[in-house]
Amino acid sequence: MRSLSPSWQAVVGDEFDKPYFNKLVAFLRQERSCKTVFPSDDEVFRALDLVPYHDVRVLLLGQDPYHNEGQANGLCFSVRPPTRPPPSLRNIFRELESDLGIPAPKHGDLTAWAHQGVLLLNTVLTVEAHKAASHAGKGWERFTDAVIEALNRRNVPLVFCFWGAHARKKVCLIDTARHPVVQAAHPSPLSQKKFLGSRPFSTINAALVSKGLTAVDWRIP
Repeated sequence: MRSLSPSWQAVVGDEFDKPYFNKLVAFLRQERSCKTVFPSDDEVFRALDLVPYHDVRVLLLGQDPYHNEGQANGLCFSVRPPTRPPPSLRNIFRELESDLGIPAPKHGDLTAWAHQGVLLLNTVLTVEAHKAASHAGKGWERFTDAVIEALNRRNVPLVFCFWGAHARKKVCLIDTARHPVVQAAHPSPLSQKKFLGSRPFSTINAALVSKGLTAVDWRIP
């Protein structure tokens, strides 16, 4: 497995030396030797590569990568063009337009948000093709908890955004007196009626401004 970028290596790099992570690496090596695994090895840490530790303004937490061909690109909820946005992402775009008047882009690549300091992190960073949650419980959750805890330790505040019951379990890791937390239902079709109308994007920006930070430009070219 490839190494972390320097800023993240400094705060969570010691996770690589722990027994649970060695078991995870061995598991992934075996999986990739005989199965298709998403995303590619060079994109597993893409969310962390794109947003250095000290540049994170918002953490948006997903669950595990998309599991069909041409979808996962290392960022939660994001898909690589020209893949059609999946239902959850389409609902996110619907809410973005309703909340801020920003029309849905013609693709589902959220890299522009990462460039705005939005860390698009899944709790599990790999998945076997066509088998949702197939790499859950293998060790990734412990690693991504360490990422969340490292962000929580920062003196400069950031906004944590948790959509759905799975993500909301991580609130216990956050010092909510220092870091604003924005919660809503998951944007999947199963809970879209509760998600639509929740106005998470304007809420995130208001929370940033309240801490003296710059709002996110949520437009996607």
